[in-house]
Amino acid sequence: MRARSWLFTPGDRPDRFGKAAAAGADVAILDLEDAVAPEAKAGARDAVAAALGELQAYVRVNGAETPWHEEDLRAVAGRPGLLGVMLPKAETPDVLDGLGVPVVALVETALGVENAALIAARPDVVRLAFGSVDFALDIGATEDDFLYARSRLVVVSRACRIGAPVDGVTTDLDDPDRTMADARRARALGFAGKMCLHPRQVGLVNRAFSPSEAELAWARQVVAAAGGGGAVRVGGQMIDKPRLESARRLLEQEDPEAGPP
Repeated sequence: MRARSWLFTPGDRPDRFGKAAAAGADVAILDLEDAVAPEAKAGARDAVAAALGELQAYVRVNGAETPWHEEDLRAVAGRPGLLGVMLPKAETPDVLDGLGVPVVALVETALGVENAALIAARPDVVRLAFGSVDFALDIGATEDDFLYARSRLVVVSRACRIGAPVDGVTTDLDDPDRTMADARRARALGFAGKMCLHPRQVGLVNRAFSPSEAELAWARQVVAAAGGGGAVRVGGQMIDKPRLESARRLLEQEDPEAGPP
């Protein structure tokens, strides 16, 4: 399964549940947390549980510190379409104990970033995701580059041998250039994909996290020239084993059925 675009859909809007697939999103996230008002939590939980009988999705449950957390987990447990849960405010490894399903741990505080290695090492965690908006609030930042935090999640994910992380949302829904720029930056840092708030962001994110024609042409040239795998000169560049492997990975991403980038 590709893991470039992760599209949120509010859990209390079952009429929108099918739009993630229609928009071309790689992963649908049915949201029981921020997108749902407290008085609508119970109805959203029931709607999401019912929908998981027909479609496949991750579910962002409410955080472990909230009164809705345990009920969310019970409602979706064992549903045939449940791919896993996204756990918000993942700050310490103990909140990940006993979930029993694949978990995308949403790191969105300074404590979560500092404990990222402990979180990523938990057996149910398959990826980290960066909650950049909440992280900015937590540390009092007015800019959103967060190079240290983003790079730490990438390095920790690799060190713990889990999937590459997923970057945070772009909140400006009417600025496609910003969405594309944010996605390209995330890919350059080593992220596998990016969370989306609106279907119109999905195609941009998919494109940003897919190799360009120029990249594919370079990769084909490198693989053809390398032959047996020794160092070769291609287009004025010295190509050694690491760059040859990079070229092969780019070509693997050309296949729409390839695994996560």
